[in-house]
Amino acid sequence: MSKFTEQQELIHESAFSFLNTLKDNNNRDWFNTHKAEFQKEQNLIEGFAEALLEKLSLHDVIETPSGKKSLYRIYRDTRFSTDKTPYKTHWSGSFKRATKYRRGGYYFQIEPGNSFIAGGFWGPVPADLKLIREDIAFDAAPLKKIISSPSFVTKFEILRGEQLKTAPKGFDQDHEAIDLLRYKQFLLRRKFTDKEVLSDSFLTEASLTFQAMRPFFDYMTEVLTSDSNGL
Repeated sequence: MSKFTEQQELIHESAFSFLNTLKDNNNRDWFNTHKAEFQKEQNLIEGFAEALLEKLSLHDVIETPSGKKSLYRIYRDTRFSTDKTPYKTHWSGSFKRATKYRRGGYYFQIEPGNSFIAGGFWGPVPADLKLIREDIAFDAAPLKKIISSPSFVTKFEILRGEQLKTAPKGFDQDHEAIDLLRYKQFLLRRKFTDKEVLSDSFLTEASLTFQAMRPFFDYMTEVLTSDSNGL
């Protein structure tokens, strides 16, 4: 049984209202004047993140210690950006799977008109990317089976992420799995409408969406943690 009340587990319409107003007043003076309102909404999002972590922990082992620790700061890093607005106009957070034998990460974003649940491998290090490509080149069938399964297509439609325009170095341009070999990122994403995010079922759907990533994560984990003998 959840230790959270129904109100703590929900995304409230006030979260969207605050973000919409912040978008129109993205400056420090306004934000400082409305700091109490921000903190109230932040606390509500923390409650949702904590409840999501509780559900996620029922089917995976998570290293992130709390919902609060999962959340990203609302303050933007503008040092290298042409956009100097100081605040993000979304709530977001991520959960880290425990140990090197559980690869892949979970992410959620709450934003009016652009809310989604996502996961995968945002920036694989060169050594990991090489292992993934070598496995795909050797036998792409296991990965193709996962990303063409009805459960995957229903939740995520397609595998996403940046791709090379040509074959990666050391791989044949005419390889039958060249479409998979060109990936530099391996991302899963499911978008939600504002109505879906505000519904009573969103927490459950978010957890089920994370759970649906597991076959893909399990495949990647095996590729990235097995030695040359398959152990």
